[in-house]
Amino acid sequence: MRYPQGGGLTAERQQFRQELRLKAAERFAQGEASSLIAKDLRVSVRSVQRWRQMWDEGGPRALRSQGPASLPRLSEKQFAQLEAELAKGPAAHGWEDQRWTLARIKTVIGRRFHLAYTIQGVRKLLVRNGWSCQVPARRAMERDDDAVRVGQGGVALRGRLAAVSGAWLVFEDEAGFSMTPPQARTWSQRGRTPVVRVRGRSRRRVSIAALTCYKPGQRSRLIYRPRDDGRRDGRKSFSWRDYRDLLIAAHQQLGGPIGLVWDNLNVHKAADLRKFAQDRDWLTIYYLPPYAPDLNPVEGIWSLLRRGWLSNVAFSTPEHLVQRIRRGLRHIQYRSDLIDGCLAETGLTIRPI
Repeated sequence: MRYPQGGGLTAERQQFRQELRLKAAERFAQGEASSLIAKDLRVSVRSVQRWRQMWDEGGPRALRSQGPASLPRLSEKQFAQLEAELAKGPAAHGWEDQRWTLARIKTVIGRRFHLAYTIQGVRKLLVRNGWSCQVPARRAMERDDDAVRVGQGGVALRGRLAAVSGAWLVFEDEAGFSMTPPQARTWSQRGRTPVVRVRGRSRRRVSIAALTCYKPGQRSRLIYRPRDDGRRDGRKSFSWRDYRDLLIAAHQQLGGPIGLVWDNLNVHKAADLRKFAQDRDWLTIYYLPPYAPDLNPVEGIWSLLRRGWLSNVAFSTPEHLVQRIRRGLRHIQYRSDLIDGCLAETGLTIRPI
C-alpha cells in the first residue's frame, strides 16, 4: 500500500505536496534542470518531469491541488455508528464464530446504511479509519470484565499505598517448561519448511516460580526459583512450603516489607500459607481477579523466555533446559527496563503519593 490512508493523501499531505510543486514551478521558470530540482526537493526525477509537463501545459495553476478524488460514502458520524455495530461482535449480527471478515462487514454496512460496498472498498474504508487485520487475544468466557476493571484500579491503588509505607509491590506466577521447545520464525529456502529436532520421548518438565518486584525510586527486581518435576517427594507442582521459602528469600533480598499480588491458585490460599502471612507483619497478600492473567507482569517474563532463549532449541537433557532457562532469567534480571516493560503491558501503575 502506497499511503497509510488506503489510497489517498490527507489534507495536510495534499497541502505539503502542492507546496513542493509550486516551488518546482518557480525553478522551472528559471530554467533549472529537473535532476537538480529533484535533489533539492527530495523527490524523484520522474515526478519533477511530470510536474514540468503539467506546468508547460497549464502554468502554475495546473500544479495546484485538485482536492480528494472523491468523498467517502460513509460520513464520520456513520462510520462511528458502524464501529458501534462492529463492537457488538459477529454473534450479535447472526454469525456463530467471532471473526470479522470484509464480506461480513460489507453485509453490516448494507443492512445498517443501505449502501453497496465492494470488498476492496470495505478494506480501504477500514484502513483509512485506523483499522487493520489482527490476530485476536484469547480470554476465558468466565472472565468478569467489570471485576477486572475494578481490579486494575484496586491493584494500582494498593501499589500507591505500598509505596507510601515503603513496601515493595511484588507479583508472583509460576510456569512449566518441557523439553519440547516453543516454535519461532526462522529463515529458510522458499518452499522448504525448516525442521527443528527435539527429544520425543522425554516427559521431564521444569517448573519455575518468579517474582517481579517494583518500588518507586528503586531498580525493579526479578527473583525466581526452579523446581524439577522429577523430585523424590513425587509432587510435580510447588507446595505452600516452596512459596514460603521463596517469600522469605525475597524479603531478605529486598530488605523491606512486601505487598504480594498473585492469582487464586488453590495452593496460594492454603491454610498454612495464610497463617504464615498473618504471622509476618512484613507480608500483605492481595489476589488478582479470576481469569485475569493479563494483569500479572510475570506473564510477560514467560513470554520473553519462550520467544527468546527457549525458542527452537534442541534440548539434549533436562539439565540443558534448566541451563537455558537460568541464562534467560539472569539476562532479564540485569535488564530492569524489560521488567518495567512487563508491568507497563498490564496497564497498572505504581505511583508514590
